[in-house]
Amino acid sequence: MQKVEVLIVEDDLRIVDINRRFVSKIEGFEVIATATNGAEAKELLVCTEPHLVLLDVYLPDMLGTELVWHIRQHHRDTDIIMITAAKEIEMVQDALRGGVFDYIVKPLVFERFRERLESYREHLLRTREAGEIDQEDIDRILMRNLVKGRIKESPVPKGIDLLTLEKVLEAIKRTKKSGVSAEEISREIGTSRTTARRYLEYLVAEKKARAELIYGSVGRPERKYRYLQT
Repeated sequence: MQKVEVLIVEDDLRIVDINRRFVSKIEGFEVIATATNGAEAKELLVCTEPHLVLLDVYLPDMLGTELVWHIRQHHRDTDIIMITAAKEIEMVQDALRGGVFDYIVKPLVFERFRERLESYREHLLRTREAGEIDQEDIDRILMRNLVKGRIKESPVPKGIDLLTLEKVLEAIKRTKKSGVSAEEISREIGTSRTTARRYLEYLVAEKKARAELIYGSVGRPERKYRYLQT
């Protein structure tokens, strides 16, 4: 699949720069344009036809939720993730009724941002590749942000192989309190780091593991995963 093309709609130029830098760090995404108000965003939507809009609620000339409904009416193939400080329940409900894919509350944390965008890309790939979908697929799409229980109590989603999952689970169990990174898991079970991270994040979502950032003396912090006793 081609890169996911992103339009950032945000009136604070500092946040625009942060969003742009965050997107550039995530594989498979590319910022193709930015807008600082609703009118500019409408023009760019016509010119660029992005896959995804990262949208603030409070714009100088309109509410972001108004732009959500404009996109739904005129650009049905474009998805939306709200990134905003707005926490009012009415605002959240209006955005959700407009069909936004996700709603991220500021201040923006890169790990959360990355996880949400990667979740969106997986959703996009899965839905574009499917000619037809069954009830299980529909349920997964509608309930994508809800934990459905323990691994053995519910079917795993597409993209998660039970055998590989068990290998990852056994590997993370052996590390005990020391924890393990996605790169270390990938070397141990013979997969890519991206695949290992997807399985580890699935274990976190299923409350089988806990993730935390470990800060060393130099370099970037490392995300470590620890097994949760049940």
